Formats: sequence, structure tokens, C-alpha cells
Amino acid sequence: MQITRYSFQPHGDARGQLIALEENQDVPFPIRRVYYMYNTAPDAVRGKHAHRELQQILICLHGSCKILMDDGEERVTVTLDKPWEGLGISNAIWREMYDFSPDAVLMVLASAPYDESDYIRNYADFLAYVREKRGAGRKDTDGKDDGTDPARALEKKKTGRQDTDGRADGADPARVQERKGGAGQ
Repeated sequence: MQITRYSFQPHGDARGQLIALEENQDVPFPIRRVYYMYNTAPDAVRGKHAHRELQQILICLHGSCKILMDDGEERVTVTLDKPWEGLGISNAIWREMYDFSPDAVLMVLASAPYDESDYIRNYADFLAYVREKRGAGRKDTDGKDDGTDPARALEKKKTGRQDTDGRADGADPARVQERKGGAGQ
């Protein structure tokens, strides 16, 4: 799974820091909805869904949290803990946000207004959706079309999930696409 991190340009001086974001410049889509989570219970898991079309960028403005992303074949966990760093999540990615610090504020920039019909809220339905999207009728190497391909499972087991940067957050720099941005003051 390709991970897209955005590094937004801070502007500051002795008075403090400022980050300005502009749609289609720093953010690769029109911003049609912004929302944020705060005062999240320590054991809460947010999200637990995927979108058919929606694209998002998540920015932890304060504190920290973890984001689990799942494309139906691979699961990656990314820690967000810098207010100038965003995490892009495209459509057809299951996401779960958890391990919020007590002071965490997680902001989401979304490419479209809220639309319940765009949500996939059941994990089994999500797996069926991505399997269909990747190619209906494609068989696993064991001849079954059940999404439990033993060749892929063995390859994942062989390669492991060791990150090249030594962090155990699943965001291996070899797979991370870094995007820099930040509109002027």
C-alpha cells in the first residue's frame, strides 16, 4: 500500500507559527468539508469505515493518534503527531483512528460533503467491494476467489513488516510518498 504524507510549510517568528492550506495547491482536491475530533475517550476507536469515492487528508493539530489503514490486502498503522504533517487517505481504504492522546485534535479535510451512500461501514462488505474493484472473477493462486491467496500470505510472512527507518509505525520510507506544500502567509 502506498502511503502519502503531506509536509505543510510552517511560517513563523517569535509570535508563533502559521500554516495556510489552499485547495488544489497544497491539497490535491477541492476541500468541500472540514471536521475535527477532540476530547476523544482514551479507549475510543473512530472511523471503522471506508469510502467509495471520498478522498481525505488527516492532520493531528495537537497531541497524537494512530491511523490504521487497510486496502484489503495490507494493513498499515501510521502515527500522526506533528501539526505540519498530513496523511492522505484515498477511497477504498478502510480506516480506524485510535490511541488518541488526551489533548489530541484530529482535523480532516474531505473532497466532498457528507454523503451516507459513500460509506462502507461493514468490514466484510468492504473486502467484497475491493475484491470486485480489483477485478471480478480474478482467482487466487489456490484457484479460489475468496481473497485468501496463500501465495500472497506467504510473501507477506517472508517479507515481514520491518520498516527501513526503524520506527514500528508501518510507514516504511521505502513505501511512503512525501509531498511538500504550504501556501504563503
